[in-house]
Amino acid sequence: MTDNVQAGNIFLIDDHPAVRKGLTLLLTQEAHTICGEAGNVADTFQQIGGSGAEIALLDLSLGDESGLDLIQDICALDIGVLIYSMHEDADTIQKARDTGALGYVSKREPEELLLLAVTELLAGRPYLSPRIAQAMADSRSFTRPEVLLSEREQQLLGMLGQGDTNPDMAAAFGISGRTIETYFARIITKLNLEGMKDLRRFAIKNHR
Repeated sequence: MTDNVQAGNIFLIDDHPAVRKGLTLLLTQEAHTICGEAGNVADTFQQIGGSGAEIALLDLSLGDESGLDLIQDICALDIGVLIYSMHEDADTIQKARDTGALGYVSKREPEELLLLAVTELLAGRPYLSPRIAQAMADSRSFTRPEVLLSEREQQLLGMLGQGDTNPDMAAAFGISGRTIETYFARIITKLNLEGMKDLRRFAIKNHR
C-alpha cells in the first residue's frame, strides 16, 4: 500500500462473482477492507446498512436491475458511491451524479485509476476518471442545474454563502464534520465545480 493512503471499508455491488473476487484481491492488497458484497438490489438493501461501509463500489448493470436505483438510498446512509461500470455515455454518467454518486470510473480503464478513485472518495473528494470526464466534456448536456440539489444540500449551500463554518453546520444539523464534507463533495459534483473554492464563490454569489 502507498504511504499515507487512507484504508477504508468498501462494499462491493456487482452481479458477477468473478468480478467481485477480482476487486476483493485488488483492494485488499491496498489494505482496504471488503465489508460486504451483493449482486442485486435486494441483497444490497439487506446488507449494506449495518456493514460499516464508507464506500459502495457499484456497477450499474445488475442483471435485469439498474444500479442507478440504489444510489440515492446508499447516499442517505452517508456512504460514498463510486460507480465502476462499462457505461460511458454522458446521460448515464449525469444521472449517476445527479442522484449522488461521488465518483465514476470506466471498467475499460487501468485498475490504478480505480484505486485512485477510492483514495479520493475516502478523502471526501469527488473523482471522475479520464474517460468519464472526457465523455462529459464532449456532451452538450454538461450543465450546472442547481435544481438537482436536495433540500439539505440547498440548506448547507445557503449557510456556506452566509459564512457559516463546517462546525457551525454540523452542530445545526446534529451530524459530523465529515458528513458535512461529504455533502459538499456531492454538491461540487452535481454543480460541476472544481472544488471548495469554486463552491464557496458560488454560494456567496447565489445565497448571500
